Amino acid sequence: MALKQVDQPTIEDTYWPPPQGEWTYEDYVRLPDNGFRYEVIRGELYMSPAPSINHQRTVAALFQHLNQFIMNHQSGECLFAPIDVNLPDLTSPVQPDVVFISKENAGIIQENTIEGIPDLVVEVLSPGTARYDRKTKFEVYAEAGISEYWLADPDSFTIEVYVLRGQAYALLGKFGREEQTRSELLPDFTIPVKDVFRY
Repeated sequence: MALKQVDQPTIEDTYWPPPQGEWTYEDYVRLPDNGFRYEVIRGELYMSPAPSINHQRTVAALFQHLNQFIMNHQSGECLFAPIDVNLPDLTSPVQPDVVFISKENAGIIQENTIEGIPDLVVEVLSPGTARYDRKTKFEVYAEAGISEYWLADPDSFTIEVYVLRGQAYALLGKFGREEQTRSELLPDFTIPVKDVFRY
């Protein structure tokens, strides 16, 4: 009776998964496609569950408004998660909910990833990620040099717009349901907040 050959684990398998602080993009791509959302920041792996329906409705509304404006003005490209964004020496990768890359920076858009710094990033808060989006990503996006960072909160029906001042973000405005957003990066772009939270 022939014995079944069993593949021996490689050295790489023996030391995987890596300890926190040592995750790379190569480690990230080995993760299972199991409905969780994975991101790697400064070598640390972060995991969050699949987003809620209202989270996705908010992402869709923000993307539709921003994308329509970008297309009308032919000013770049707008993309939405899941999309891997590798910020040099900081993340490998993160997956912002919505990103805008200007025409001038179009070279950072590769076949499978964005390799560089988007001009604008939007994150939609959820109970499991709000602290992470407000602290960890807030600091990393500023350090990377992303010009504008938006936080949309489906619970409070608000959108916060932050703009880069040096190496830190300053609040441009916090807009409620009966207000319209404004942007420093895209001066002619505005969204009625009630059109984002239609539920």
